[in-house]
Amino acid sequence: MNRAPRPDAVADPASPHALRRLTSVALDALADGAAARGGPLPAGGPDTVAARTRALCAPVLPDEGVGAEDALYGIARAAAEGAADPSDPHCVAHLHCPPLAVAAAADLVASALNPSMDSWDQAPAAAVIEEEVTAALAHLVYAGRPEPDAVITSGGTESNLVALLLARERARATGARALQVFVGANAHHSVRRAAWMLGLPTPVVVDCPGGRMSPAALDRALADCGPGPALVVATAGTTDEGLVDPLPELADVARTHGAELHVDAAYGGPLLFSERLAPRLAGIEHAVSVTYDLHKLGWQPVAAGVLAVADAALLEPLSLTADYLNADDDTEAGLPDLLGRSIRTSRRPDVLKIAATLRALGRRGMGATVEHCVGTAAEFARAVDDHPALRLRAGSPGISTVLFRPVAADALPREAGDELVAAVRRDLLAEGRAVLGRALVPDADGSPRLWLKVTLLHPRTTADDLGGLLKLVTERAEAPMTAGTGG
Repeated sequence: MNRAPRPDAVADPASPHALRRLTSVALDALADGAAARGGPLPAGGPDTVAARTRALCAPVLPDEGVGAEDALYGIARAAAEGAADPSDPHCVAHLHCPPLAVAAAADLVASALNPSMDSWDQAPAAAVIEEEVTAALAHLVYAGRPEPDAVITSGGTESNLVALLLARERARATGARALQVFVGANAHHSVRRAAWMLGLPTPVVVDCPGGRMSPAALDRALADCGPGPALVVATAGTTDEGLVDPLPELADVARTHGAELHVDAAYGGPLLFSERLAPRLAGIEHAVSVTYDLHKLGWQPVAAGVLAVADAALLEPLSLTADYLNADDDTEAGLPDLLGRSIRTSRRPDVLKIAATLRALGRRGMGATVEHCVGTAAEFARAVDDHPALRLRAGSPGISTVLFRPVAADALPREAGDELVAAVRRDLLAEGRAVLGRALVPDADGSPRLWLKVTLLHPRTTADDLGGLLKLVTERAEAPMTAGTGG
């Protein structure tokens, strides 16, 4: 692409006129990059991708600029050609969703307007939109509660950190011992990291037979710990398997011991949009706080996290006064205080894309799309189970996650079988044909095995679209392992 540089236009602010011209350039680059990539992932592996990327966009800091259009085209083309494309049916490794067009377009609006969500005078309308959205998302979890609330976060890691921070401050107010956190062995790593960052005691790890936290094991752990402030962190949608802990039973055990319950539903929380699927999260309403993400099973561009709390007063420890952002006299005069809505100061208006999506689809539309993903996973699991060369892990699917492995791997000693599973995945990555995940979890006999993982988050993909994926896996499993990919 050879476009004449326009140095006079490079530093233009993001006006509608300037964006209209440059958006066309970006869309051309996205289309050209996707066509050149030709699949869910660029072929050739890290070194090849790095060389192609540098050829398209280096140097990134030339002595003389190349102009806005050439710079934008080169960077966007490089990013698209070298992308892992979650909109491709064969890109199914992670909790990495294809964003809806309406959400991506709203994200452009957020970038162009650039409101910072730390004071009202930087984000007058965005503050109102955030208030409306957080109220709706809080009531999704805590229907019937008088004053639930929610804050927008960068994702599950920040939500879990804030949940533990709030629990720590409640514990400090009692003057008792330091807060003790109890987590399942299946818990996301962010919970342990949050405890470390907050200076809390090392969390007590509770057994999770079959991948779910055991209420009996939690009961024993709480009893052994003795009286004092405690927070039980349950999981609704584990990363490896999509499993949901027995929330009602865990809530009962926590209540018996005077402990609080936090639910990390970063993956599973959006099941609440569906009247049919919401009962899978029965008991979540007993939690003092709940994490859930909309950049997973909610089709938002990263980042779009939520922390809901049962009562707005629970957010009070986040309150902070900085005279240049929320002076007391301004607040008393009626200017809304945004600083206590996050542990961050400068903060993107991620709520705009969430608001556009929720308004576009409505609760029924969101629920139907969640149901589609869950239903597709069930159909895909049946296809795996029916395939003579593949074995479905018992218990799959969980939410929209399916674990399976080639039968050929089972015919080998355990270590060699796992090496074959790993090699199949890496061969498909190197070829750019498929992006599969991996999970090391116990088999039916309790022994750990390596499984291929498919996480289905695409709002349009069907099980029929995934037939080719099974063919690719079985072909690679039956071929000799290529040098350098096994192990």
